[in-house]
Amino acid sequence: MKLGELLSGAGLKQPLPPELAAIEAGGLDYDSRRVQPGFLFFAFPGSRIDGRAFARDALARGALAVVSELDPPPEFAGVWLQVEHGRRALAIAARNFYGRPDERLGLTGITGTNGKTTTSYLVDAVLRAAGHMTALVGTIEYHLAGKVLKAVNTTPESLDLMRLFSELEQAGGTHVTMEVSSHALELGRVFGLRFHTAVFTNLTRDHLDFHGTMEGYFAAKHKLFEGAGGPPPEWAVLNRDDPYARRIKLANQTRTVWYGLGHEAELRAQHISSGIQGLRFGAQFHKLRFPIESPLIGKINVYNILAACGVGLTYGIAPETIARGIAQLRAVPGRFERVDEGQPFTVVVDYAHTDDALRNVIAVARGLNPRRVITLFGCGGDRDRTKRPLMGQAAAEGSDFVVLTSDNPRSEDPLAIMNDALVGIRRVDVPHVVEPDRAAAIARALKEAREGDIVILAGKGHETYQVLKDRTIAFDDRAVARELLRGYGYHTEGPGGAPAGSAGRGQGPGE
Repeated sequence: MKLGELLSGAGLKQPLPPELAAIEAGGLDYDSRRVQPGFLFFAFPGSRIDGRAFARDALARGALAVVSELDPPPEFAGVWLQVEHGRRALAIAARNFYGRPDERLGLTGITGTNGKTTTSYLVDAVLRAAGHMTALVGTIEYHLAGKVLKAVNTTPESLDLMRLFSELEQAGGTHVTMEVSSHALELGRVFGLRFHTAVFTNLTRDHLDFHGTMEGYFAAKHKLFEGAGGPPPEWAVLNRDDPYARRIKLANQTRTVWYGLGHEAELRAQHISSGIQGLRFGAQFHKLRFPIESPLIGKINVYNILAACGVGLTYGIAPETIARGIAQLRAVPGRFERVDEGQPFTVVVDYAHTDDALRNVIAVARGLNPRRVITLFGCGGDRDRTKRPLMGQAAAEGSDFVVLTSDNPRSEDPLAIMNDALVGIRRVDVPHVVEPDRAAAIARALKEAREGDIVILAGKGHETYQVLKDRTIAFDDRAVARELLRGYGYHTEGPGGAPAGSAGRGQGPGE
């Protein structure tokens, strides 16, 4: 593709000279290590690393030019093309290079604070039940036509999205479901995309270290419904019970499905039955009624399921097919995921890392009528400090016993982070312990458990690592809990296949 065609609409500050516009470009990238001869290199400003530092390396690898919103570094000898916004320019150039596959795919974007991941898995299950070949992009991992790929960001850079879309289209795929983070919307990673359906789950306090205020956070989410540089979505599926969703201003051409539990919702759940085996309810959309059964647990998943049903309806999928897809999703990694080694108490791992998410997961546990709820949690470092005492208070108010520990401290002192959360815990008279070593803290929570209790290991969910100040280590709450339970004498099957789990004669390991 000629350079002029590649950068058409990319916001160049100066027109390309004709001789430069006519040069054939072989590709584009924002990572200098992947640059090949004939590529364009995009250099972004960053909070820690300035992309200009890699411009000479890109040039040495054969880059035609560097594209950036920044000025060139001193004594830079190559072609430097300045644009109004670097990431938006990359998004436009990537769409041009790959032939705009988003215009031919059914693209669903899901935004909000909580529920994005589960909702995306549910939507993907519904689409696959309808016979579509799909891609799924989100926090846990990326799925592409049956392949599982590692997730780098909740929402990848625009170039990576376009590569994925193009590969799906070449494989015969038709639909993409993706989590759209507020960071991605603010930074322009999804700039210019054509969404068929946009979903809003809810908005609660999170990411204020990046957005500054709740209004700034909401404004970033709102971009998905404005069009984010592309046309407004054809459909919006919105949570009627969320006050921020009711503030969303939609374009005249965007059709809506309002879901929720109240009478104002067009799509709502009736006669909800919830237990350890999952959910059952009747879904009603105007005069249309269809039964829903799901292995997922808790009221919060009623909302997620309704959102997925709404998306299915925007694609014209039959209700019985929607219901079949919902039923086929057995679990979502790290979302109220059970760790079962035959112990007489329940252990679940959940990604909850905001005060609202903690309240939700504890409410799900309470709905199962346990003897006690034991909650372990920590707060991430280099993130919004103001939510830490709120998380501590949420855990303390909902639990019978709290274990405060470390999460991903990053560059901060784990003890300082924990002291921030401890302020909230001490507002409530609840038994609690403080243990900065997360493995030791999990052991403490499990030792506290007795028959009939529920232990919640919150904050990391599907993550298989812990980010420390000077390194990242392997750490998976599920694996640590499983190993500890086996060490206490529990295991899922005894000799000859007989059920085991009789350690302590039916009591917890601490007795």
